[in-house]
Amino acid sequence: MKSEHKPVNYVTRPALPSLQELNRYLEEIWDNRILTNNGPFHRQFESALAEFLGVKYVSLFANGTLALMTALKALRISGEVITTPYSFVATSHSLLWNNIKPVFADVDSKYCNIDPEKIEAAITPGTTAILPVHVYGNPCQVEVIQEIAGRHGLKVIYDACHTFGVRMNGMPVLNFGDLSVLSFHATKVFTTFEGGAVICHDRQMKQYIDYLKNFGFAGETSVLEVGINAKMNEFQAALGLLQLNHIGEYISRRRRITEFYRNYLRQIPGLRYMDDMPGVEHCYSYFPVFIEETGFGMSRDELYKKLKKNDIFARRYFYPLISQFPQYQNLDSARPDNLPEAENLTRQVLCLPLYPDLTDEELIKIVQLIRG
Repeated sequence: MKSEHKPVNYVTRPALPSLQELNRYLEEIWDNRILTNNGPFHRQFESALAEFLGVKYVSLFANGTLALMTALKALRISGEVITTPYSFVATSHSLLWNNIKPVFADVDSKYCNIDPEKIEAAITPGTTAILPVHVYGNPCQVEVIQEIAGRHGLKVIYDACHTFGVRMNGMPVLNFGDLSVLSFHATKVFTTFEGGAVICHDRQMKQYIDYLKNFGFAGETSVLEVGINAKMNEFQAALGLLQLNHIGEYISRRRRITEFYRNYLRQIPGLRYMDDMPGVEHCYSYFPVFIEETGFGMSRDELYKKLKKNDIFARRYFYPLISQFPQYQNLDSARPDNLPEAENLTRQVLCLPLYPDLTDEELIKIVQLIRG
């Protein structure tokens, strides 16, 4: 039987403030006639975001992909960069846009993050950096990765797009690495429709990144670098400020939904999900389950189609692997026998709907379809 609700789709249902709140900010933008170029909302948002996240410096961007591309440029990364095949394609695309060769290392089967032992094995004389991803908001083994990077003289840039506000043993995970990159896309825990940020640790680096995202301009007539136009506009910044007022309640609701899934999907043969990492304060960005056909009774794709037929739009995230796309298939590191864990995970993963206004009735329908 078809649901009377809108289709349950975690991609297109971001949590948003009220129109009344937003209208007040829009009126101020219209009154001061500053729409972009480091306007007052942009400056307020950078400051408020740095304080909330517990980081020193934030540089706001129009989207997370431009932020990642610029972070690589700011660190003058070249040659080869070791990264994960188990991510959204923008992670590796940012390398190719900078004429950098991605080198894929396999992941761990429990949390889907890049395996530090595989990083070590992939290092060559051409390696200049490591680009790990905190997959589904679960922090990588940051201390081990930093030790490897230090021994080999490598930079570390974290794709932290799933990790808004996540803390590990009380410390913001964004403070690890040379730079971390956030996304504020509409599918994320915290959204400005589009948007992103680079997190850095000193004022000089922030200033350089700010030059790069504004064509390389330093002042009205001086261009110091070949930069790009990657600035966040005032509307996005205003929305971000409003989102910060509500982010606690959004994450709390996501936590309750996650706990619901865990309680009702517990001990189903052939179905696995992740529990919270010990010592980690999560933001509950995704709820992936992993389906083993022989134990569960149907394949991941069969379950995906069953849910879709009933207006439940889950997502096979990440599928395919980045290494399976044509742009990367010819790399030696993209061979399936080099990436057995990632290859297995991409065949099994299905992310269930997860957003604050998901109702209890909809949740019950989802788990009944999975269990039945």
